[in-house]
Formats: sequence, C-alpha cells, structure tokens
Amino acid sequence: MRKVLTVFSFLILFSTSAFGQTDTDYAKTLRKMFEVSGTEQTFQTVIKQMFTMFKQQYAAVDAETWKELENEFSKTSLDDLTVMLVPVYEKYMTEADLKELIKFYESPVGQKFAKSTPLITQESMQIGQQWGMAIGEKFAEKMKERGY
Repeated sequence: MRKVLTVFSFLILFSTSAFGQTDTDYAKTLRKMFEVSGTEQTFQTVIKQMFTMFKQQYAAVDAETWKELENEFSKTSLDDLTVMLVPVYEKYMTEADLKELIKFYESPVGQKFAKSTPLITQESMQIGQQWGMAIGEKFAEKMKERGY
C-alpha cells in the first residue's frame, strides 16, 4: 500500500491540483489533457493496484462485486480527482496552456513521451531511492565523525 501511495503522490506532484467545479470548460480541457498525456491511464493503474490490495483485505467478496466496484470507482474517482485538481492547475496553467499541451501530446513525440512517462517515472523513483539512501549513509558517516 505504501508503494502505491508513494507512486500516487509522485504522480500528483507532477500533475498537481485541488477542489473545483465539475463541468466547467476548464475541467473538461484538463480531463482531455489527462487522457492524451497518459496521466489518466496512470491513475487507472494506481486504482487497479489499490483494488488488488483491497481484494486481499476482503477475500470473501465475490468476483462480480469486485468487477462492479472497480468499474464504478475507476470512472467516478477519476472525475472526482479531476475536479479536485482544477484549482491548482488554474493557478499555474491557463486553459489555452492546457490546449497547447494537448496539441503536444497528440503529436508523435508527445505520444511517445506519454507512453514512456510511466516507465521513466518508475525507473526514476528507483534511482531516487538509491540516491536518497546514499545521501543518508554519507550523512550518517559525517554525523558519526563529528561524534553524534
């Protein structure tokens, strides 16, 4: 669960935002940007990972119920997340900016970037962990040298 939450937090960090209004033009444009950038697919993956953990916690629940719940939550939770993210995006990006991003992500290089981003993120997180551990070890050595 910690890994899923870390991944989700990392995604939010790079796709930042908070509460807003549901069917505004801005929200629709943001949702389209999530769709073409691969962000929506990444969020779907996170939801599936969360359901895998839920299934372990609620082993007695039948397969049909899980299927219904996954379908419901994968749709509504993404809508809810988009609404929650609107105010943050509005602080930093105009709707025209989002439309330009959509144009980029609809281009061949944008599509390549969108497909590669989850892999880049995953590998970057692993490298980031190694980097953080190395800094932690060096810090501990320095503190030990200073008598702490």
